[in-house]
Amino acid sequence: MIKHSWHQLKKLTGGSPLIIERIRLADRDIAVGGHFELPPLAQLSLEDQVFVIAFIRSHGSLKEMEQLYGISYPTVKNRLKRIAGQLEFVEVTPESSSNEVLELLEKGKISVSEALERMKR
Repeated sequence: MIKHSWHQLKKLTGGSPLIIERIRLADRDIAVGGHFELPPLAQLSLEDQVFVIAFIRSHGSLKEMEQLYGISYPTVKNRLKRIAGQLEFVEVTPESSSNEVLELLEKGKISVSEALERMKR
């Protein structure tokens, strides 16, 4: 039911940006109000979402995507490139655990101020 409603909503808006104003937990009597943007993947067109899902399910195999969609390798690459252009890159840096920071400090590889800065993060 949720999938069906979501697709109907996307059709209704014609691709215009959506802002979610209320979220309710289905199995509890809890609701949160405010202005929430959709996650980046949910902002893609339905066709692009399906393409991304297929790509993930094929473990990133461009060859399998060629076969699945009946399109050429360059077409698969171009479509992925177009989709990637719609998504903001998020840089992920692994957080150091307290033990790792203390080990680096103990070995003299970082200063006390650097250790404190890492611990704040």
